[in-house]
Amino acid sequence: MTVAKDLIQLGRLVAAQHGWAEAKAFKAYEMTDADKARLAGCVVEILKVFPRDAEWSASMAAWLSAALAVQLERRLSAPVHVVTGVLSVEGLPVCGSREGAEEPVMDGEAFRGSGHVWVMVGPFVVDVAMFRAAVSARCPADLARHVHSVFGQDKGVYVDHWRRTRQSGLGYEPQYVLSRDEVTRLMGGAYRLIAPE
Repeated sequence: MTVAKDLIQLGRLVAAQHGWAEAKAFKAYEMTDADKARLAGCVVEILKVFPRDAEWSASMAAWLSAALAVQLERRLSAPVHVVTGVLSVEGLPVCGSREGAEEPVMDGEAFRGSGHVWVMVGPFVVDVAMFRAAVSARCPADLARHVHSVFGQDKGVYVDHWRRTRQSGLGYEPQYVLSRDEVTRLMGGAYRLIAPE
């Protein structure tokens, strides 16, 4: 799918969950320097509290992304959405499948699915899960290799305008936009991870 088709598809997915006004706001948003600074601050806060040594899973990616999205919604006046879909490296899927759109399965506060989870701030991809996945033994080898060779070690977040992601060899193909209720449920799992009883 081309980036333009992906953006149209994501606009439709946003509209399905949040309405057409939200879809228009998502497409029109432009990130300011102040928003970039706030975004960076949110990422630092989230990564500080999420345990680095926790076993990687689809739920972990969803919890991390949901927690970041909630923080960003509090700090930015921007459309923020949690998205699931296919993550590809040099055009080949490494997380998720292109064969039929896969809706995530929510099992209470857990997330079940083979796809990738990331945050969209308007048309900007904000992927805080990819770098944590890349250091896990469970990470697909092609993704780990790509992340380490292109971005290096110890990075925390990938942020780029969607149309530029392919210049980094990455493809983000949306299949589902989480509802506010689903994000809230994921926050329950995130909270249990970062503040265990």
